[in-house]
This record gives sequence, C-alpha cells and structure tokens, in this order.
Amino acid sequence: MKFVNIKSGEASKLGALKGDLIIPCSILGFDGTLLDLIDAGPEILIDLKRQLDDARPSSAIGSIFEIDLVAPIQKPRRPIFCAGKNYADHAAEYSKSGYDKPGAPEIVDMPVTFFKLAECVVGPFDPVEAQPTVTQEMDYEAELAAILSRGGRGISKEEAPQCIFGYVLVNDITARDWQKGHDQWVVGKSFDGYCPMGSIVITADEVETVADLQFECRVNGEHRQTGNPAELTFSVPDLIEYFSQGITLQPGDIIATGSPLGPGIGLNPPQFLKPGDTVSIHSSLLGTIETPII
Repeated sequence: MKFVNIKSGEASKLGALKGDLIIPCSILGFDGTLLDLIDAGPEILIDLKRQLDDARPSSAIGSIFEIDLVAPIQKPRRPIFCAGKNYADHAAEYSKSGYDKPGAPEIVDMPVTFFKLAECVVGPFDPVEAQPTVTQEMDYEAELAAILSRGGRGISKEEAPQCIFGYVLVNDITARDWQKGHDQWVVGKSFDGYCPMGSIVITADEVETVADLQFECRVNGEHRQTGNPAELTFSVPDLIEYFSQGITLQPGDIIATGSPLGPGIGLNPPQFLKPGDTVSIHSSLLGTIETPII
C-alpha cells in the first residue's frame, strides 16, 4: 500500500492511495496516524488493503496532485538514524571536498553514522529557512529512508527485512560549515526544517527490489543527483543489523540510508543553497519532495 498524510486544519489525517486518488483511512476503518498503524501490527494492513480494493473512487477526497500533504510521520518518536558516505561515488567526492576529517578513509569498512533530531522533520512541500546569518553553506542530500515495523536488539541481516514497514524520501539538509567545524555532525544536520520528508510511504511488500526506489534530485530544475538504493555500500538490512547490535530499535524508527553523488559540496566550485532556490526530489514510487528555500 501507499500512504500519505493529509493536511487537515491544524491537524492531519492518514490517507491511502488508489492510483492517484487519496482515500481517507478513516473511511477504510482505521482512524489514526502512521505510527498508530505500525503499532497495530501487520494484520491491520491486510484488512486495509481489502477495504481499499473495494473502495469506490467517489470516496476519494481528491488527487495526490491537488491535496495539501504533510510529513508522513510529523513527530518521530526518536532521532532519525542516518548513514553517511554510503554510496561509493559520493564517499569519493566527499573525501576530496576538503570537508572530511584529515586521514579519513575514502572506502569505509563499517557504516558512518549520525543522528538528526526528530524536531527538524517538515513536510514534503514546506519551505525551509536559509538562516544566512548562521550558515553560509546550506546543502541538499536526497536520500531513501526506511521506516521500521518491528524493533529489537541483535537483529541479523537475514531477519532485518521482516522489520521494514516501508520506505520514504528525505532531504538530509546540512549546514556544511557547521559539519566541518565540529567533530560531530548532529547540530549541522538538525537545524529547524532540515529534514523534509514525503510525500508517499510505500509498504515493503509492494517493493519487488530496492532498485525500483531509484530517485533523482534537481535544484532549480537542474539535475544534480540520481540515487539507486541497490548501489548502497551498506544496505538497509546491513544498517538495521549494525544499529541494533547495541541499541534496541523500536517500531516507527526511521533510518536514512545516505546521499548519492552530486550534492552542492561536490560541485566545482561548490554550489550551496540560497533564498529563492527550490530543491526537488522525485521517485516514481515515492512521489515528490519540493522544498523552497526562503
């Protein structure tokens, strides 16, 4: 199934996609958030899918192209787990950028990890402030993220696929000058609005292969990035196994898998975001994030 979060006044409501039409989940017999749906367990998805198959087009509130959407999970329960340097070509460009730590290996033998604060999540079409008095090196990073349906500690790579609820796009916006100036990345990755998320969550059972989740990123219409998750150095199951070695993962946790080649830091000269720019990330299965920089 595919889910979106519909803006409803000051609140939101969960919807399911039938083609391009949005059917409110309340009509299908479920009235709650995506996190509530995850908590309800896999059986509820079977019933929802059956109800969606039977739903008439007249029960839709409109097309995904005309309804205001918010982040699928507006308030994650915990910080977002993130992997860096997880595409080999981006790892190479980052190592040559002058922003990596001196002596850091270009090819890593274990995941490079950090967190983004949950509070920096915004919707797929929300504007994000440039904050030019705070950072002069605001950058974009288009990424695939996985949302967990099951948690646990010591999850093996083989068991990990059973823990994935679905997938969503995120933009791992980064203040590069803050990232470079600190030994940790959390602050420069977690400015207000620095995690646009959306627009569609697709459940894992609908994805034949992660290569089908390929995405592209454009800035002001100019192509900058293409990401094929099949080319990740550490796959989603790898990351679940890695994080869960000593941390008990929880249902609803979000794991961002890393950026492919082509963020502004890797261009010659670097091209950072400024007010008036628009970053667009698109996937045929996961919809679009379009972020105006103000």
